[in-house]
Amino acid sequence: MTAHVIADDAEALVVAAALAEEFRAGAAERDAERRLPRAELDRLSASGLLAVTVPAEHGGADVSTRTLAEIFRLLGSADGSLAQIPQSHFAYVNVIRRQGTDEQRKFFFAELLSGRRFGNAQSEAGTRHVQDIRTRLEPRPDGSYVLEGVKHYSTGALFADWIPVLARAEDDDLHVAYVPRDAPGLTVIDDWDGMGQRTTASGTVRLDAVPVPADRVLPHHLTFQGPQLHGAVAQLLHAAIDTGIAGAALAEAAEFVRTKSRPWFESEAETAAEDPLLVQRFGELALQVRTAEALLREAARTVDAARPHLTDDTAAEASIAVAAAKVRAAEAAVDVAGALFEVSGTRSALNSPNLHRYWRDARTHTLHDPTRWKIQHIGRYVLTGTRPPRHGLL
Repeated sequence: MTAHVIADDAEALVVAAALAEEFRAGAAERDAERRLPRAELDRLSASGLLAVTVPAEHGGADVSTRTLAEIFRLLGSADGSLAQIPQSHFAYVNVIRRQGTDEQRKFFFAELLSGRRFGNAQSEAGTRHVQDIRTRLEPRPDGSYVLEGVKHYSTGALFADWIPVLARAEDDDLHVAYVPRDAPGLTVIDDWDGMGQRTTASGTVRLDAVPVPADRVLPHHLTFQGPQLHGAVAQLLHAAIDTGIAGAALAEAAEFVRTKSRPWFESEAETAAEDPLLVQRFGELALQVRTAEALLREAARTVDAARPHLTDDTAAEASIAVAAAKVRAAEAAVDVAGALFEVSGTRSALNSPNLHRYWRDARTHTLHDPTRWKIQHIGRYVLTGTRPPRHGLL
């Protein structure tokens, strides 16, 4: 596989905007038919966007967090399913940046620059809670490992070249094993049947005595033993997807009202777009989207500011800024995507235009982790200066 190598932030944004327009054109049909976006992901890989966080010393653009968030906002505005697929990809690139050896970085960064994709095998169903990871890395006499376990919600795994697997070793510490998609004993099952994000193929990964060389295992538990931005960056990308969905839903609603909706007879307006109550409602919805976009930019700026001077305090400030952006983005995505029908009228609820995909994608994606806990951490930080915990979801 070969891929274009993006030079800098400016080029990354140009490429992302062009791909977003391309992906937007077929998004409704892909969702309606549950047609998996293999061709689109190949275009994404070939574009070089999946390697934009590779460090400059390894040949990458090493773009800012603000640029990365904008890439995801653009993709989310085009297709809320497709944008979700590479989210874990970048999270596990960050694990290599922080915990990889020189040889591991050299190998995997070269893979990324050639267009290889990371999936994920992280979450497990039926456990006590989301951080109750039971997949095991069993050591072998030669220093290698064997993986045993079952993973669910494995977004990107079906389309991946490498599948990062979150597992516990003998000492119960968390590690990430980077496993080739075609490794013996590894099975990816396309059994995702969510009402939204229908084409993410976020199904099941089965690991039956999967062999893993020692140099493909990274000590992820060390990520959380000091100040870290791993969780902040991962959550920021989720917020960017939601912000993109909100903006796209607002634009779709406006287009529908301008071209298809009829004015309510009591308004005495000539067109729906001149109905004063609709004008008011669109103003309110636009404020929600603009607020989400502004908080997303501010959170990304805060992460970028913390990176060169990472301390407990700067990491906490970044996590709190991202938490605020995530809360507002989730609310905007669900509210605006729901209001699309309120402002557009009965015809917008027909299946043929598939406008309900915005709400289905928003409602499904915002279930990833509860915003109510983020509000709790924000409140404690404001009242008592309590720093948020280091668990990867803040």
